[in-house]
Amino acid sequence: MKFDTIINQPVIETERFVLRRLRRSDMGLIEHYASDKRVAFMTQSVPHPIPPGLVESFVTRSMSEDRDEDVWAIDGTKDGGPELMGLISLERMDRNQSEIGYWVAPVFWNTGIASLAVEALVESNPLDNDTMFASVFQDNPASARVLTRCGFEYLGDAENFSVARDANVPTWTYSRKL
Repeated sequence: MKFDTIINQPVIETERFVLRRLRRSDMGLIEHYASDKRVAFMTQSVPHPIPPGLVESFVTRSMSEDRDEDVWAIDGTKDGGPELMGLISLERMDRNQSEIGYWVAPVFWNTGIASLAVEALVESNPLDNDTMFASVFQDNPASARVLTRCGFEYLGDAENFSVARDANVPTWTYSRKL
């Protein structure tokens, strides 16, 4: 699937942090947090352990002009926090839709950061989507609560492959009309 070249990716501000494009200086914290088994096991695409070069390749792709996914760092420096607390992304789909994905470093779990980041991304709707989708593993009810809190509606059960688990994992799928 080929998408139009996207050069600009907006900075999205919240009261507690900003969502900004990734930069090379983020690689160390991304690798540090994503190497945590608790993070990797709740994502589809993060392997555990993370092989050498993977984070650099990921950041390079996220900075490319012909990317099909926009990735934002959840940057807390605005409020005196760390430069990176997690990541949130929108992957382009056909029919003016996208899929939202996110992870937050365990040290920031249960602080409302994930909900605030999803809410900010949905409200700003930087790709001018008609619909956003998301799926979460069924053993991650906290992430499901983030989505329902942000106005996503349950669509049904499915399963997705988890690289870290090397297995298909049951998921709950959600959507939000914009």
